[in-house]
Amino acid sequence: MLEKISRALTRKPKLVVLVAVLLLIPSVLGAAMTRINYDILSYLPQDLDSAKGEALLEEPFHMAATTMLIVEGMPPAYTHQLQKEVEQVPGVSNAIWLSSLVGIQIPEEMLPEDIRDIFFSGDATMMIVQYEQPGASETTMKSIEQVRSLCNKNCFLAGFSVFIKDTKDLISKEMPLYVVMAAVLSIIAMCVTMESWLLPVALMLSIGLAILYNFGSNILLGEISFITQAIAAVLQLGVTMDYSIFLYHRYVEEAPHYEDRRDAMAVSIVAAFKSLSGSSLTTIAGFLALCFMRLMLGRDLGLVMAKGVVLGVATVVLVLPAILLLMDGPIRRYRHPALAPNMGRLNAFIVRHRHFFVALFFLLFFPAVYSNNHTQVYYKLDQSLPQDMPSIVSTDKLKDEFNMASSHFIVMRDDISRARMKELEEAIDEIPGITSVVAYDKLISGTIPDFFIPDEIKDLCKQDGYQMMMVNSEYVTASDAVSQQLSQLSALVKSYDPEAYITGEAAMTDDLITVSDSDFKLTNYLSIIAILILVAFTFRSISIPILLVSTIELAIFINQGIPYFSGTVIAFVAPTVIGCVQLGATVDYAILMTTRFQEELQKGRDRKEAIQIAATSSDISIITSALVFFCSTLGVALISTMDIVSSICLMLSRGAVISALVSIFILPSVLVVFEPIIARTSLWWRTPKPSKAPKNPRPGKQALSPAGKH
Repeated sequence: MLEKISRALTRKPKLVVLVAVLLLIPSVLGAAMTRINYDILSYLPQDLDSAKGEALLEEPFHMAATTMLIVEGMPPAYTHQLQKEVEQVPGVSNAIWLSSLVGIQIPEEMLPEDIRDIFFSGDATMMIVQYEQPGASETTMKSIEQVRSLCNKNCFLAGFSVFIKDTKDLISKEMPLYVVMAAVLSIIAMCVTMESWLLPVALMLSIGLAILYNFGSNILLGEISFITQAIAAVLQLGVTMDYSIFLYHRYVEEAPHYEDRRDAMAVSIVAAFKSLSGSSLTTIAGFLALCFMRLMLGRDLGLVMAKGVVLGVATVVLVLPAILLLMDGPIRRYRHPALAPNMGRLNAFIVRHRHFFVALFFLLFFPAVYSNNHTQVYYKLDQSLPQDMPSIVSTDKLKDEFNMASSHFIVMRDDISRARMKELEEAIDEIPGITSVVAYDKLISGTIPDFFIPDEIKDLCKQDGYQMMMVNSEYVTASDAVSQQLSQLSALVKSYDPEAYITGEAAMTDDLITVSDSDFKLTNYLSIIAILILVAFTFRSISIPILLVSTIELAIFINQGIPYFSGTVIAFVAPTVIGCVQLGATVDYAILMTTRFQEELQKGRDRKEAIQIAATSSDISIITSALVFFCSTLGVALISTMDIVSSICLMLSRGAVISALVSIFILPSVLVVFEPIIARTSLWWRTPKPSKAPKNPRPGKQALSPAGKH
């Protein structure tokens, strides 16, 4: 069947390319219609108290998004007018300020202390703006933009929803640059290592199609995260370019044996599919391991990238042959000398000193594992943004002027007596780091009659049997201090209402830290187990998967341990992504060399000669693959101003190089030294698997000869 398909594809290359181009129409439409989620906290498991509390803030309170608008050095009349204008903005559910409570005629010094502490600090005043839709919704994004347009230079809008808005604007601005930089640097890398100026363009066209197909099919998922959107194209380019290179090399190898180049390409397609379908499984397994994270961000990235690898293989097998056939003449015409270092002497040196490199292999594990385990990560999401962005500047002002570094929202039953609530509020005030409490009983203290409280304030605090409190803290999100504060607050609140929920950015980030820590261990174990099984099945061996995975894991530990020595703090998602992706994508380097080593052994060569031939023939492929992976991700790391994106791409680019160096310098020594053990623990290692005797064809039938070789 595959032979017939390959023959059909090579006979009408123009038709194949036309169909591939037409498929871009639904792909572009699908990509444009796919929603991008900029709120990482929304990927938390929905069974957590913080997530349940967030759902209650959305319904029935309609305040899942809350921002703080700081007005500096302006008269009360300006702020009062601004409040009225903000309330009219579509998507804004409420704007709470002094005039909502007691009117602007009452002098600040005559206000109750609780209210004064909440809304005033020096010459600055604060307005609480709430929105009808969640913070990451398009409606809220537009509302925030309109609120900002109403403000002058003395106004500063802060809050997690504003941070999400700035993140969206930044990604939208930089995303095209990521793709262009990755493509340009990858083409340059391929021009250096390939013998034609146009071949990299042909390969890039194929990968570009696969990337657009992948992004278009994301509409089937409904939405993807902004992290996935930012790095998926670059990552797909880096991990699937190998497949294109392999097909072309096979085509070059087959072409001299056929008069018609279409026949050579048909044979190459069959050979490429059989090889790529196996080698791509390790990469797919690495990405699918991310799907088992409780933090659904892993599932988001894992599914998109696994799908991207499948579509990459499909495009290489179905579309790239047509592109290569159509460009075959120009590719051969515009040839140039390529960088092709002779690795023979180096490999001879490595084999002679194999025991030294094996000893180095074991010795490197100790510092690598230690540094890997002690690399610091951050969870404070705004730490990944440029610190001069409006949302960051506003957040700093909120912290400096109002001593509000974070806000906790408490949702509990509203049938608790007023005396008990007053007792609870006073107890909350005593918790270290708490700066203020906004609650119904605070707003209707004895100095303000109950009938004077507007209905919007009552509706703000009480809805459908629940009441809400906003507790402001001087401790920053993702700090040990705020984590301890939340523990104390939770124990206190649940002593009054066991069914109470505490939510907000700090509470959800605290849960994010807990969930991510367990996710990191789980996904790494799963990716290692999956790839061990795949490699064991490929080589019919017990020892080979252990040796190969251990070699690449060493490269991963070195990569993730470098930030420890450099004193760099990395984004919390980086170790999880690197652990799975680097293993799945670069274990192919080790598989490539081991496969060739086995082939040479089965030809009767001794193990030292076999490993030298295997290493010398594999090194150029490994260098080319690693160089493309390095360049495609390095470009993003250099130009991205968002640290969570740049740090992941920097580690991926560095990881490709480290994996290549380990595969070139250490793996050959490991294979040749442990070859006797491999032979005893593997089936058909030194001798080919006996082929089954062909059954005699039925009388009157003859076996068909292979297409193209008559």
